[in-house]
Amino acid sequence: MGESHQEGSGAGADFDLTQFYQIFFEEAGENLDQMEHILLDLDLTSADDEELNGIFRCAHSIKGGAATFGFSDVAELTHHMESLLDRLRRHEIQPIPEMVDVLLESADASRSLLARHQAGGEGESVVTTELVRRISELAAGTATAKPVPVPVAAPKPTPPVTSAAPVVKVAPATPGLRQIQVRIGPLEQVEQADAIKELFRDIPGLGTISDLPCDQPKMRRFAVETTSTDEDLCDLFVFHVSKDNVQIMDMSAPDDFADVEFMAPVLMDAASAYGFFQDSPGAPASASSTVAEVVADTAPAAAPPKAAAKPASQAAMESTTIRVDVKKVDQLINLVGELVITQAMLAQNSHGLDAAVYQQLLAGLADLDRNTRDLQESVMSIRMIPMSIVFSRFPRMLRDLANRLDKKVELVTLGESTELDKGLVEKITDPLTHLVRNSGDHGIEPPDERVAKGKPAHGTITLSASHQGGSIVIEVRDDGRGLSREKIIRKARERGMDISDQISDADVWLLIFAPGFSTAEVVTDVSGRGVGLDVVKRNIAALNGTVEVESTEGVGTKVSVRLPLTLAIMDGMSVGVGDEVYILPLSSVVESFQVNSDAVSTVAQGARLVKVRDEYMPVIALEKIFQVPRVDPEKGSTIMVVVEADGSRVALLVDELLGQHQVVVKNLESNYRKVPNVSGATILGDGSVALILDTGGLVRRARH
Repeated sequence: MGESHQEGSGAGADFDLTQFYQIFFEEAGENLDQMEHILLDLDLTSADDEELNGIFRCAHSIKGGAATFGFSDVAELTHHMESLLDRLRRHEIQPIPEMVDVLLESADASRSLLARHQAGGEGESVVTTELVRRISELAAGTATAKPVPVPVAAPKPTPPVTSAAPVVKVAPATPGLRQIQVRIGPLEQVEQADAIKELFRDIPGLGTISDLPCDQPKMRRFAVETTSTDEDLCDLFVFHVSKDNVQIMDMSAPDDFADVEFMAPVLMDAASAYGFFQDSPGAPASASSTVAEVVADTAPAAAPPKAAAKPASQAAMESTTIRVDVKKVDQLINLVGELVITQAMLAQNSHGLDAAVYQQLLAGLADLDRNTRDLQESVMSIRMIPMSIVFSRFPRMLRDLANRLDKKVELVTLGESTELDKGLVEKITDPLTHLVRNSGDHGIEPPDERVAKGKPAHGTITLSASHQGGSIVIEVRDDGRGLSREKIIRKARERGMDISDQISDADVWLLIFAPGFSTAEVVTDVSGRGVGLDVVKRNIAALNGTVEVESTEGVGTKVSVRLPLTLAIMDGMSVGVGDEVYILPLSSVVESFQVNSDAVSTVAQGARLVKVRDEYMPVIALEKIFQVPRVDPEKGSTIMVVVEADGSRVALLVDELLGQHQVVVKNLESNYRKVPNVSGATILGDGSVALILDTGGLVRRARH
């Protein structure tokens, strides 16, 4: 027996649970996000059963996983959350705002605890004693009467159970320490039973376990003293033995095994690790996700089967999604970018071929061009994620902000399905957070002030996202007090800015993005230090984006952020100036036309203008901006390309239009240095480097 135990311990030691840590942390994070989302949308006056069950399942999944991996602090906190939620979903107590508050705070504490475990125990420890006390008081103190015991009855009708379907007998749920027997089998390896015994030694507070006589060689019987529920025990055992190989029953049960044909035991593998988190949204399906329902002999108000609680659409989603490391996606995108460059090289070198002689080759190159574009679009779509990922952060933030400022704020989101590149989503989240906080603090008035103005007591902040051409436009609107022109100008002059009384409203609104600028009279922990909006504009400009502000005093403010859909590959127009080639973003190009030198007028300080359909616009000669040398000094540029950025247009003087094609954007700043009026570079088909022009920078140059 000692030898067998030694072998079992060795086998257990060879199996490292840490390989599943990352899966657990990701699933736990998704569960906490879903829990928070449901809690924020919960209608306390008529709470939906499915919503309450959904919150309970999230807490239960986190608790089970945390207990399995030995994260006892997370397991304890989520266990108390689960107790409160269990009473709520059974309608034994009525949901109140204080319960939502404590559950949201507990979710935050769980995130901190999980982050500390993920960092290997580094960081400040989180104390949850006060949270546990508040949860316990809410769970117990609001009950008006003890629940009426449910008489023992026959099991509720369930779908037919075949001989291969497992049945887990649940012992009566008695409070405190209880004695039960656990029957495991049939087993192919004794290590499975030994691993279960190790759980009771490794997890504090789980209880004690000891062997019971068993006359069947492939079965094991244990006497267990524990305070855990049968459902919790099954969740722990599933990592070592299939759930269909477990029976839990009273100690008084007869010493014979139920007449059930057990399925073959399943050792824990990667699939069962996923299956353990079957309550989590978006988790891939596995063998253990087919566990049949639990049939209760005597448990009052037994929980519904997990599988039945999931909609069919979610099950389909789980079976058709996989997790992929972002680095692998980035590597794939980089390879596709190199393929685009190679395809452009082949296309350029094939221009001089005789179409009659090389018909098949040219047809193959045309197919390669089409397939390369389709491949590029498909690969880029992998990195595109919906804006709902960003928008979902703000309901909780606004709720806490409104409570702190004693305001009533409603958040409306539009266009959540609009997709943006993952890299841009990560970088735009912080600027949007500043804008939303600014609307909640400066824009939305207190309820009494709003009512006095004839507005509803609840202020509204609207977040919207939409595609416009090759860009995405994200708007943050509020129906608050709006911006005060006089107040902003006064503050600007106090800071030493030379501001004219004739300055346009649009330019006045842009003053709020100046470094250190703030109109707040009092500095609070929310705002007033003037360090937010200048960072917002700088970060958005770094993404080749723009910010526009519209405001009406007393009515509200709208901040529009325009960003490119992706920073990796873009459609561009190549233009020639002398022997140099430059790329213009196709989304910025309005039109092009031939121009005579006498159509260009020179005004004050040497600036030049061209008249296009009764509209005068500035002219920029690229050869002068980039000091392009010419073999023939007499030859000048005769083609103008009109580009638009920041709501303004300029005409660029070029020698020739070379064509339109996709270009792979390479970061010039990280490989060389920041170059004025240039946003990046690309590799052309002949292997030469062409600069991608910053149309926004060129427009601003012409404006000033």
